[in-house]
Amino acid sequence: MNFADNTFIIVGGGIAGLCAAIGLQKLGLKAHVYESVAELKGIGAGFGLAANAMQALDHLGLKDEISQIGHYLGSYNVLDQKGNILVEPNTKSISKKYNQDNFAIHRADLHHFLLSKIPDSQVHLGKRATSFERLGEQVCVHFTDGSQAVGAALLIADGVHSLLRQQLIPASSPRYSGYTCWRATIDNSSIQLKKSTETWGSKGRFGMTPLVGNRVYWYACINSIQQNPTLKNWTTAELLNNFKEYHDPIPTILSETKDTELIWNDIIDIAPLQQLAFDNILLLGDAGHATTPNLGQGACQAIEDVAVLLDELKTAASIQQAFSRFETRRLDRVNYISNTSWQIGKIAQWENPLLIGMRNFFMKIMPNGLKQQQLNKLLSVDFMQINRNHED
Repeated sequence: MNFADNTFIIVGGGIAGLCAAIGLQKLGLKAHVYESVAELKGIGAGFGLAANAMQALDHLGLKDEISQIGHYLGSYNVLDQKGNILVEPNTKSISKKYNQDNFAIHRADLHHFLLSKIPDSQVHLGKRATSFERLGEQVCVHFTDGSQAVGAALLIADGVHSLLRQQLIPASSPRYSGYTCWRATIDNSSIQLKKSTETWGSKGRFGMTPLVGNRVYWYACINSIQQNPTLKNWTTAELLNNFKEYHDPIPTILSETKDTELIWNDIIDIAPLQQLAFDNILLLGDAGHATTPNLGQGACQAIEDVAVLLDELKTAASIQQAFSRFETRRLDRVNYISNTSWQIGKIAQWENPLLIGMRNFFMKIMPNGLKQQQLNKLLSVDFMQINRNHED
């Protein structure tokens, strides 16, 4: 790695963008992050950092500190609406293979930590990128305020709604999953939730997990038309009525959630792409492979992206070569995860009682090896070794 001009423009101050800035900084490369919001704080929601994400954070030198602000997850079960176990993944065996544990973390906590690792002078807020153009061997990004940034490389990490990705691939607009979602983080003092679970029932799905600071993160998914004006105005009272027949502590969690704590949005992704690298421009994280959350891999894959990118930058003769090799190593994996997550979401959101009965029956009697097949394919493979010794 000996690039004549090593200034990287990173559009997007989410997990992918901030991790990339930290990693590039450690390689001695210049990185400037441009983020559309005026304040980077992370939305009030939690998510999982599975063993593969912790391995990637280990490569970035961030694992030990992040594990201190995450909640250790010893198990994660899928239940029916009465609370019976449908799937009980053996996450410990996978953690042992990676020599890593699984954690749940609040997005705001992770954002705050990552920001603390980047000099303020390298983070530019209130900068919404609208387009880019090539200036010889450089890339120029234009922002809504009339300013621009020029660098040797552009990392597009501004999420599923990325305008820059749309410029590269006009047909890559977000697609709606068919279900909408509410989320909240609340106090765990009276609930005392210890385990992380997801419940599949006829009125939708409900997931919950404990977080550090004696908090609970929960989410609820219901089938709906896109941008449903009725559901948009739902309060905890309507959610409680919808899930009132679900097992404990779901009704309790909803009754203890304030309306002001609710976050609502439709679940979307982008159909798998066939290209992530475009000369000295690269799509990272959700901007390149936004996935539905059914495998809990959105943030995890963004962090994997960064670990693989840095691995390639260490040995590549040029930025273009590093980006091309990155694409070779990542494309099949992220597309597999996107497709699998989409399929799981469809099955998990079934409403037909007959189909639900059949699904639950077969999930209960299915051998554990079959139940874990998809999880094993996702997590038992060392992502850092996929296509590592490839030919250009």
